[in-house]
Amino acid sequence: MDIDTGSCGRELGIKDEVIKKACSISIRAHQAPAEKPFLVDKIRGSPSQVVIAFSGAWTSDAWSTRDGTAKAFGETEVNLNSFPSLRSIGNDITAKVNEASMNQFLQIMEKSALRSEMDKATRDSKPIIFAGHSSGGPIAIYATIWLLEEYKRLKKTLTHGPFCLTFGSPLTTDRIFCHAVRREEWSDRFVHFVMIHDIVPRILLAPLSSTKEFLEQSLPYLISPSAHHKADSIDKSKLTALFDNVMRNASCVASHAACILMGSTNMLLDTMTKFVQLSPYRPCGQYVFCTGTGRLVVVKNPDAVFQLLFYSLQLVSESESQQKAVASLPAHLAYEDGLDKNLDMRNAIHLENLCELPLSSDNTMDIATKTIVDTLNDLNLSARARLCLRAAGESEKQKEDNQKKIERKMGMIRNALDDLEGYRTMCETRGMGYFDAFKVQKHEDDFKANVKRLELAGIWDEIIEMLKRDELPDKYEAEKSWVKLGTEFRQLVEPLDVANYYRHLKNEDTGPYMTKGRPRRYKYTQRWREHAEQLPRGSCGESCFWADVEELNLAVTSNQPRNEQMALNVANKLKEWHAKGEVKKDAFLKETALVTWWKTLPDNHGAKLCIKDLIES
Repeated sequence: MDIDTGSCGRELGIKDEVIKKACSISIRAHQAPAEKPFLVDKIRGSPSQVVIAFSGAWTSDAWSTRDGTAKAFGETEVNLNSFPSLRSIGNDITAKVNEASMNQFLQIMEKSALRSEMDKATRDSKPIIFAGHSSGGPIAIYATIWLLEEYKRLKKTLTHGPFCLTFGSPLTTDRIFCHAVRREEWSDRFVHFVMIHDIVPRILLAPLSSTKEFLEQSLPYLISPSAHHKADSIDKSKLTALFDNVMRNASCVASHAACILMGSTNMLLDTMTKFVQLSPYRPCGQYVFCTGTGRLVVVKNPDAVFQLLFYSLQLVSESESQQKAVASLPAHLAYEDGLDKNLDMRNAIHLENLCELPLSSDNTMDIATKTIVDTLNDLNLSARARLCLRAAGESEKQKEDNQKKIERKMGMIRNALDDLEGYRTMCETRGMGYFDAFKVQKHEDDFKANVKRLELAGIWDEIIEMLKRDELPDKYEAEKSWVKLGTEFRQLVEPLDVANYYRHLKNEDTGPYMTKGRPRRYKYTQRWREHAEQLPRGSCGESCFWADVEELNLAVTSNQPRNEQMALNVANKLKEWHAKGEVKKDAFLKETALVTWWKTLPDNHGAKLCIKDLIES
């Protein structure tokens, strides 16, 4: 097994001196949270960098909302107007974060000079490092995401883009948040340092109701080193009980995650989640575990990080409980001293090739493998823990293999699309649009086109099912080649699905195509394009306007009142799509369903006037 040891900063793409400086500023900011919501400092160099470190929460109420409507773990969906990238694109699931910490960030953005500090650094082309210790960490994460969204919106390069460093930050983002950050290729811009005995990074794996007392007891101690003497006044029996409760909850959610990684199909998994509330929070970005033995362990795989957060603090026996509970408090304040020593030792281990992690040691191991074994021992990892890490590696590898499998079908997709484009041209030479020709099904070519439609549907449905089951890499939906191919597929093939739907009168049994019959393969690929091009959601309907045309024609034949708004929308959009080349000229041939509907409109109707030139030409 190959292994690279050396500078932690080199592994992470950031200098050790910058990490130390950011940690020092973060500690200072957290020790005086009432004075200022953040501190700003500069790091000299080429280029010089700006560090913005956030203070955290210093009352237990600040870790949860006060209106009593919050969920058990205080989570809420992000505002997609502010954070449009934080969702699963095809599955259309919005990311969740801790509501209290997000509210704190939004208040800082609204009431402080944070935005002006960002603008100033950006104008001067100075890289910004957002940092935070303890509950200041989540605010640093949201600030980094906010600025990355701005860079994306303005289509600016990330040469001087933001970076995020946190120290002992609690988990406050869910798996969709992590998925979106990895999809956007922002993950390497987030680095989180965790002392293995620090309870705070795990604390929100337990319900807020069970951690409030822990926070009320420990926050005065955790805020400032000057409060160290107060540690003796903390009720150790209560502290131990609360520590045990956090770790029990961590055990449940880590075990549940491990079963999913290992492909368990046991129905008890679903049954358990109906009775036991599991924390939605998951790690996001790169993690650096400080073992206390001089080693810093760098891990990028989010599933592996999640397992490490539990197993590196797992209780081996009940006698350890109070000892680890009490040790968890000073560990939370040990980041500055610990990193100073550990970074200087230049002994960073990057845990890669998780599938090959050794489960035990023997005398035949080479030096690299022996180093890995020693590192796993430093992390207190049992054989079960190592199996979980292997499972995380296998899951990631399987997703990559799945993508290779479907990429081998790209040629089949392209050939089938070429055949259907040929069918479209043939229909046009007959003076008929391919939508109408396919609906009538008079010729053998129409039957062959239907075979190609079904072949493509099978391939794309398989891809969509993989996405639903989270069996493809996070970056897949944002890859330009697949967005482009998905758009070509949707624009060419969906009109045939619409024609088939209304040819078989499925609308009479099921309802309109757009509300009841549209397959997911078109919804997903439409969202891919809208996300890639930063278009309004639902704006790329150029492939399914035929469904609206069919509904408008049905209203005419059944003497129903005309839907004026739909008519105007269809006409205006058709003009726009035709100008962009997204709706071809065969749609406006005189025998098409579109022209048939258009002829029923009064001469002075807005929709008729809008596309009159397109049809008459």
